[in-house]
Amino acid sequence: MRPRFGTYRGLIRLLLAWVENLTGRYRQLKQIRWEQVERLVFVCHGNICRSPYAERCAARHGLAAASFGLSADRGAPADPDACRIAARRAIDLAAHRACDAADFEFKVGDLLIVMEPRQLRRLLCNLPAGGCQMTLLGLWSRPPRPHIHDPHRLSDAYWERCFDVIDTAVQSITDRILQIRHEV
Repeated sequence: MRPRFGTYRGLIRLLLAWVENLTGRYRQLKQIRWEQVERLVFVCHGNICRSPYAERCAARHGLAAASFGLSADRGAPADPDACRIAARRAIDLAAHRACDAADFEFKVGDLLIVMEPRQLRRLLCNLPAGGCQMTLLGLWSRPPRPHIHDPHRLSDAYWERCFDVIDTAVQSITDRILQIRHEV
């Protein structure tokens, strides 16, 4: 169970997110106006695990990307486990420094891509970034996973699973953006 969902809390949150997804609550989060997206902005809790990894994945595909945390310790390095597991995938997180939402500079054309539904709700309540589109990263993974649980202090097996979900989701988003750019 832990290698697949991280913790029991991770499983419960994923199940609750699936219920919300099945009832159509996230339908609008898949209605992205891709032609308006200029930068992918990945959001998680501390900006030391999931969001910096997703940012580097998107950058590796040639996309403009950034990340921040909703409760980040400003300037903190990426989690050592994140660095180690990412390095296995040829992603270097050594230079990453955490950015808090309060310090982040939003731009027109940002697509905010959040890891968990509760983080999305927090953004919707507190975000001064009018006009930014938002989505849940896990909705774009194969198979979809509307809640990507935080791997901080969890097993290597769960880190791998988490990064697999992020990889497939970022690839799916990249494919959509590149398709739109080739059509224009």
